[in-house]
Amino acid sequence: MKAVRIVEPFNVECIDAPKPEPKPGEALLKIEAAGICGSDIGAFRGTNNLVSYPRIIGHELSGVVVSIPDDNPKGIKPGDKVVVEPYVYCGHCYPCRIGRTNCCTDMHTLGVHIDGGMCEYFCHPAHMLVKMPEGMTFEQGAMAEPLTISMHGIHRGAFKAGEYCVVIGAGPIGLGAAMTAQAYGGHAILLDVVQERLDFAKNVTGIEYVINSGKEDATKKIAEITNGDMAQLVIECSGANQAIRATLDYASNAGRIVFTGWPKKETSLPTDVITKKELDLRGGRNSAGEFEEALELIQSKRVDMPKMLTKTVSPDEAPDVIRDIEKNPGNYMKVVVRF
Repeated sequence: MKAVRIVEPFNVECIDAPKPEPKPGEALLKIEAAGICGSDIGAFRGTNNLVSYPRIIGHELSGVVVSIPDDNPKGIKPGDKVVVEPYVYCGHCYPCRIGRTNCCTDMHTLGVHIDGGMCEYFCHPAHMLVKMPEGMTFEQGAMAEPLTISMHGIHRGAFKAGEYCVVIGAGPIGLGAAMTAQAYGGHAILLDVVQERLDFAKNVTGIEYVINSGKEDATKKIAEITNGDMAQLVIECSGANQAIRATLDYASNAGRIVFTGWPKKETSLPTDVITKKELDLRGGRNSAGEFEEALELIQSKRVDMPKMLTKTVSPDEAPDVIRDIEKNPGNYMKVVVRF
């Protein structure tokens, strides 16, 4: 079978790999679509310290069930179209015991810690598959995983209809968070320093407010938009240290902040501001139990994820596209590999 593998940093190839055999409790899938994620580009650059090499990448996956144990908990059958929950958890550590499997202490994420599914056939625990709605395309299915990351930030921040949500970073995760905030009846304010991404967010996906924080006084602008209240929720999706610090300025008194981006180095935060404003600061990692909701939002077009799709490519084309994304990230929002 064909598979897209990163041999070592800056060395990616489409290879012939053995077709896998499912172990007890696993389903065998025919992968139809796999999204290229920012973490895949990080693996290609060698900047993701969690990745070991060589590694087949891919965790944004949709496909068709070839075989599956009859006793799987969701009643999925061969021939069903499914998406893959890619965060393999231990099931017995404290986070797993309370249902927060997304921050398992022994997490194995596809394409990072273990081989991913950017390949023609893939085996995965049967209980970690979610059936796709009727009529949904495989490309739409492959976009469910990044949307769950966005949604998890919204959920961690306890967002409510009518509130203002500042989202920092106009990449796929930030854009998905802003779209979700609006789908849930709130007001999204999206910040970035790349004007082309903000124009895309405003004109293509219909984000209510966009601010170029490299050219405008974002704090002042947010105050104007919110009539001085500032944002009840701030979601940081860029991982930039300056942006992480700025979240404290953008949040309202009694507001909430969720850190979804992964900074490369530590950020110093003034705790006096946190105390004065009585802010709630929370991490937001992966997702847990949110795939069904993501699929419904995509199917109903309340969050129209395919608007982000830059292009669809074959497995043979994927290595060159990954190289080009690394060099010219501004030319891409979301790319899906179609098998």
